[in-house]
Amino acid sequence: MSTPSPTPLRWPAEALWEALAPSLPGFTVEVLPEIDSSNTELMRRFRGSPTVEPRPEPLLLVAEQQTAGRGRLGRQWQSRRGDSLTFSLGLPLAPTDWSGLSLVAGVSVADSLEPLAPGGKPRIGLKWPNDLWLSTPQGERKLAGILVETASWEGIRYVVIGIGINIRAVALDTAAPAAALPAVPPGGLQELLPELDAPATLLRIIPPLVQAVQAFERFGFAPFQARFAARDVLAGRAVQLSDGTTGTAHGAAENGALLVHTAAGMKEITSSEVSVRPVAAHNPQGARPC
Repeated sequence: MSTPSPTPLRWPAEALWEALAPSLPGFTVEVLPEIDSSNTELMRRFRGSPTVEPRPEPLLLVAEQQTAGRGRLGRQWQSRRGDSLTFSLGLPLAPTDWSGLSLVAGVSVADSLEPLAPGGKPRIGLKWPNDLWLSTPQGERKLAGILVETASWEGIRYVVIGIGINIRAVALDTAAPAAALPAVPPGGLQELLPELDAPATLLRIIPPLVQAVQAFERFGFAPFQARFAARDVLAGRAVQLSDGTTGTAHGAAENGALLVHTAAGMKEITSSEVSVRPVAAHNPQGARPC
């Protein structure tokens, strides 16, 4: 007996184009059933080849499934169709300072999924510099990850913002070696918003994300600092950097740097190559961006 074909996902490409084309001339939306990495593909298109002209136009590329998805620090992640939402948004951008762009993307996505009332306690938190965590009765879970990459060609600076969101938490392989398993299971958006599938989530987050990126281009991270602070899961917690340094996190500065008070005094952590994790706390894993 043949395996029945999966129900097609109904992606809101036309609705997104109608919402964004006025503010992004030349904007297009593309959905692919499978690709190695949506970030890698947009970088390939922007850079072109000896026989193909570079393509710097704004583009939203959605991948129903990725076979070689990439996260920060070269980590790998494979998406599953319907269980996750993976996409990359590429567009020309010319901010004065690039610092804090991944934080702005995280703030926008979190606020779109869970608007905060004044004084409210969020269930979706932000971990510097590029993760979204979900607070559950079982503890913190990794909900989403963000990967920002840039490239230049003939004076044009192009940014690709890749985002991966766990729609449903995927069960871990209990037969895998303990060292290969994440510290805790990933979380899923449907634990918080059961009515949202991948296409509905995309429609909900993309227009505000584009607006946030355009505001960042003009004003930088500073206007988003308070919104990040409202969801900052590291604030006041003991943390350890990848070089072994320990200290206490004190939020993000106006330039997006993580402030960590160490034995040597306050340090500003700005490098995307620095890993930061809470001490004696969960290290959520799960969705990796594109």
